[in-house]
Amino acid sequence: MSTSEAKQTHAYDPEGLNTGGLPRIEADALITPIAQFFTRSHAAPPSIDAQAWRLEVDGLVERPARYSLAELIDRFPHREVAATLVCAGMRRAELLQVAPLPGELPWQADAAGTGVWSGIPLADVLHAAGLRPGAAHVEFIGLDRVERHGHEFGFGGSIDLEKALSPEVLLATHLNGQPLPIEHGFPMRVVVPGWIGARQVKWLGRIRVKAEPSDNYFQTKAYRVQRELNPADPRDVTKGIAMTTVPLNAVILDPRPGAVVPAGAVTVRGWAMGTGGSALRTIEVATDPAGEWVQARVIGNAGEWTWSFWEAMLDLPPGEHTLWVRAADDTGTMPRSLAETWNVKGYGNNAWHRVPVTVRS
Repeated sequence: MSTSEAKQTHAYDPEGLNTGGLPRIEADALITPIAQFFTRSHAAPPSIDAQAWRLEVDGLVERPARYSLAELIDRFPHREVAATLVCAGMRRAELLQVAPLPGELPWQADAAGTGVWSGIPLADVLHAAGLRPGAAHVEFIGLDRVERHGHEFGFGGSIDLEKALSPEVLLATHLNGQPLPIEHGFPMRVVVPGWIGARQVKWLGRIRVKAEPSDNYFQTKAYRVQRELNPADPRDVTKGIAMTTVPLNAVILDPRPGAVVPAGAVTVRGWAMGTGGSALRTIEVATDPAGEWVQARVIGNAGEWTWSFWEAMLDLPPGEHTLWVRAADDTGTMPRSLAETWNVKGYGNNAWHRVPVTVRS
C-alpha cells in the first residue's frame, strides 16, 4: 500500500510556490485532499478582496460585461465536475537522463491531482456576452503579477472556442466543496478538464474572446513542445507547438523507486489517464519490457475527466529488478523511450514509466 507523502518543494523554487505530493492508490483516495493537492505558480499569489473583485468579459463579444462575484453566482447556474489536473512538467526529472533541462523544476510524478470543482459553466458566460463573427479562441488572464525580461503581466493563456463552449469547462469557485484556497486561485480560476494545467488560469481577472490564440508570454514563449535546441538560447521554445490536452500517461506509485520488497507475489499500483482525459484501452506492467506484460486491473475512477487507479500482481525472484508500466488509448500507446519524449523544456513526458526495486528472499 502506498502512503501519502508530505508536500515537497524544489531547489529551483526557494519561495515554495510549487509543491507536490503523491496520492494513496486506494478507491477512497481518488479525490485528492486539498492539503495534498500540488501547487504550481509563476509568481506569488495576489491579495484579492472578494467583495471588490471583478471579472471582465470582452473582446469579440456583443455585450462586454464586468461582473462581481455575487452577480456571477446569482445570474448563472452552478455545475460540479471531477477533473484531474496535470502539470505540463510532470515526470520532467526522468528526462534529465537524456539531456540537461536548465532552469526547469525537476518534477517527479507528484504534479497531478484530482479535485471536485464547482462553479459556473464558461459557456453560459460566453453565451450571455454574445459571440461576434470571427470568435475562435478564449483567453484567460490572471491577476497575479509575473515578471519576465523586464515586463510585468498576469499569467495567461487561451483555449479554442469549441473547448470553451464544452459543458465541462468551469469558472470554478470551489474545490472539494470548499472555497478555493488562495494558492489554488481564490476567488475564481478556470478549470479545463483534459487540458494541461497551464491553461487553467488562477486568480482569474479577464476573459477575452479573440480571433487568434493568446499572445501571453506563457503561450508564445513557454508551454510549447520543441525538440530541437536553439544553440543561441537553450531555453527558447518559440518555434515549438503550443500544448493543449494532457498526453496519455501511466505511472507506478507503489512500490517506490529503490524500495526493498519480499520475493514472490508483489502488488504494483499506480494511476493512468488517457489523452485529454479519454478512456483507456489497456494498462500493462512488466519486469522485462521484451518479455511478458501483465494486464493491470482498474480499481477506481472518479469520472470521465479523471485518472484511473490500477493494480497488478508480479511474481518477483530475488535480485535487482525494474518495474515497467505502459498504457494505451484510442490514440495509441505510450512511447517506449525517454529519448522519444525529450524536449527543450521537458514537458509532457509520457514514456513507459519505470521503477527500480530490490527483491530479497
